Amino acid sequence: MPVPVLLAGRTVRLEPLAPRHTEALAVAGAEDRTTYAFTPVPHGVQASHEYIDRALADQAAGRSLPFAVVRATDGRVVGSTRFLELDYWQGPLVWPAVPGVPFGDPATAIPDAAEIGNTWLSPGAQGTGINTEAKLLMLRHAFETWGVRRISLRADARNGRSRAAMERLGFTCEGVRRAHSRGLDGAVRSTAFYSILDEEWPAVRSIIELKLSAGAQRKRRRKTLVPA
Repeated sequence: MPVPVLLAGRTVRLEPLAPRHTEALAVAGAEDRTTYAFTPVPHGVQASHEYIDRALADQAAGRSLPFAVVRATDGRVVGSTRFLELDYWQGPLVWPAVPGVPFGDPATAIPDAAEIGNTWLSPGAQGTGINTEAKLLMLRHAFETWGVRRISLRADARNGRSRAAMERLGFTCEGVRRAHSRGLDGAVRSTAFYSILDEEWPAVRSIIELKLSAGAQRKRRRKTLVPA
């Protein structure tokens, strides 16, 4: 199964989620909870402790690889994200297939497909480019280090903001599974599924890198317009 890894960019670091992030995660989750309509976000120190414990239990079981999202400029934890739904396609073909179980030594196995999810950011970090660069770091690690064939994302079909963001980054919408599960608000939700395949990754990487470059240029221009 994949080992924890630190992924660092210009504006963000993705640190392996650990108990030491508990209080900072609680602060980030309490900033403005009106923006968390579709994503579970821990509320308070105890809830953050339980959130991390569950994430680490999933990691130990080989089901996910969770991160704390850390803003590079001030070292502040501003959210969380993770790889999940890890799947392995190596080894002899067996039927029925057993998803999520690697062939050979689990300690050294790397996935052939995965999902990026459970992503949330504090309101102060939203719209700053942090999420875009975090996605770039995770996608680059998945496609260029692990060599996956596919990365997927999903969103509540009602979450137009997240769906538009995925489409701007070059993810392909595979469709909507109707009445798929229970939503965070208790309603039965439909789920939109998105993906990137390995052969699509170079083009998607270029899209994301151009967006990050354009965002950095806008920030530099704004700074030059601010009077001393």
